[in-house]
Amino acid sequence: MNDWAENDLNEFLFRTGLLKRGEKAVWTPLAGGVSSDIWRVDLPDKTICVKRALAHLKVKADWQVPTERNIYEWEWFRFVHKNFPGIVPLPVAHDREMQMLAMEFLAPEDFKVWKTALLEGETDAGFAAKVGGLLGKIHAKSAFDKEIAEAFATDKLFYALRIEPYLLATAKKHAEAAPNIREIAARTLSAKIALVHGDVSPKNILIGRENPVFLDAETAWFGDPAFDPAFCLNHFLLKSAHRPQFAEGYKNCFVSFAESYLSQVDWERREEIEARTARLLPVLYLARVDGKSPVEYITDEKTKNNIRQTALRLILNPKSRLSDFIQDCF
Repeated sequence: MNDWAENDLNEFLFRTGLLKRGEKAVWTPLAGGVSSDIWRVDLPDKTICVKRALAHLKVKADWQVPTERNIYEWEWFRFVHKNFPGIVPLPVAHDREMQMLAMEFLAPEDFKVWKTALLEGETDAGFAAKVGGLLGKIHAKSAFDKEIAEAFATDKLFYALRIEPYLLATAKKHAEAAPNIREIAARTLSAKIALVHGDVSPKNILIGRENPVFLDAETAWFGDPAFDPAFCLNHFLLKSAHRPQFAEGYKNCFVSFAESYLSQVDWERREEIEARTARLLPVLYLARVDGKSPVEYITDEKTKNNIRQTALRLILNPKSRLSDFIQDCF
C-alpha cells in the first residue's frame, strides 16, 4: 500500500478516535466479497476489522451501487447486537462521510466460514437449525416496527443490489418464465414487513464457538422477510448440484433450517411466508447461474443446464411448501 492510500485510510481512524496522530496502524487487506474493501487493522492497543463500500462491484457484469449502503450495514449490526449480542461482530465505529465502518476482528483460526465447511461435506443440520432460528428471531423482533421501517427505507438500494441483478436480469434470459419472475420481483419489493439482511449466504456466516455469526449486511432493507430464508436455502440446492456426494447432508440442512426458521414466525401466518419463500427459491436458484452474480464454483455446462431445467420447471409450476423441493432438488 502506498503512503497516500494509507494516509487516506488512517484518516478514518483519526476521525473516529481509534488512532491518535503520531501513532501507527498496520493495514492488511483481507479476502472478501465483491462489494467492499476489507482490512485487518492492527492498532497500538487492539486489532479491528475495517470495511469500505465500493461504488463498482467486483463482477464481470456492469454493476454499480451507491456506497451509502455502508450506513445500513452499520445500523443492521447495531440493531442485531443490541437485541441478540454474540451473533454479529461487535460494532466499533462508523463514519458516514467516508462510508467506512469498524468492527470486532474475528480471527480465522477461531471462526470457520460456513461455506467452506459445507463445500468440504461438513453438513451439520444442527448448525443450520441455529442459523434459521436466529434469522427468524431477527425478523420477529423487527416485524412491523415503524421506526425500523423508516431507518431502513432502502428500496432503491435493494432494487440495485438484489431485485435487478438477481431477478430481473435473469428474467431477460428466460422469456418463458419472465412474467412469473417479474411478478415475484414486484411483489417482493412491495412488501413492508420486517428487517431483511439480504445476503444470508454461507459465505457470510461464521461457525462461532456457541452461535453462528452473521456478516455482510450491506443489503439491509425493511421489506419481505421471505427473501432471507429463500436466499440461504438456495445455497443448499446449489451445493447439492455441485457436490452430489453430499446431497443427503445438504438436504438435512435444508429441512432443519426451514423448520427452525418457520417455528419463529409469529408476525403472519406461517403458510403465507412459506409460500412466498417457495416461489422465490427457484428464481434465486436460476439467478445463480444466469443472473449478474453467478456462483463461482459451478462452472460445467451440464450442471448449469440441470439447474436451469429444475428451476424453470419450479418457476412455471410454483410450489407452496418448502418440503416440495426435496424430491426435485436433492
